[in-house]
Amino acid sequence: MSDLNGKVALVVGGSGGIGAASARNLAAQGARICLTYNRGAEKAAALIESFAGVGHVAVKLAIEDGAEIAAAVELVARDFGRLDILVNASGVTRPVTHGNLDGLDDALLDQILIANVRGPFSVIRAFVPLMRRTDNACIVNVSSISAFTGSGSNIGYCASKAALDVMTMSLARVLGPEIRVLCVSPGAVATDFVAGRDRSALETIAGKTPLRRVIEPEDVARAVSACVTHLTASTGARIVVDGGRWLV
Repeated sequence: MSDLNGKVALVVGGSGGIGAASARNLAAQGARICLTYNRGAEKAAALIESFAGVGHVAVKLAIEDGAEIAAAVELVARDFGRLDILVNASGVTRPVTHGNLDGLDDALLDQILIANVRGPFSVIRAFVPLMRRTDNACIVNVSSISAFTGSGSNIGYCASKAALDVMTMSLARVLGPEIRVLCVSPGAVATDFVAGRDRSALETIAGKTPLRRVIEPEDVARAVSACVTHLTASTGARIVVDGGRWLV
């Protein structure tokens, strides 16, 4: 029997990159997946068709839209009757050098903070009542080493991930024992999340780390799964997946 047989997982931002890899990995372990996307319905539908198992669904969810979040809660409660796992893998950024303060204008900063901080909190707040019905629910927030290194695509992105880390700790205190809350903090990952960062740039970054390997979405997905299936005595913790980059 798979570790997650009979469990239900909601993967927010699950149609690409880390979210897609996490959803695929959880499905392979037996979970039924509710995958959310903001754009690209056909891509999301094709993705869930590729997952192991049956009963997966794709749902449109703009993380800043309270009505869409409420509709997602209603759908999960109606179609699944439970929620055991919530993965917040959605996020927004845009490269702005840290010295270019004017480049990080109010509109971009608001967009980043809403998507990376308010959005995950709003989703968690909405789904907590459903998650409390299970015996051992788990929330995994996908953060970044930018949260504690202060190095990343822009200053606002670093600040947003630091807020997500602190929110993870605060929620862990109040949601236990029914719900564990952890965050997974990757470094540079081989996805298209950061515009202009190609494979060559990733290899250059990796070459300066102790492990000298590019971090793949599947590496992060395995850490997400470990939070759910193996780190059952942990909550409020940060799991770093960066090849040791933060040490450099």
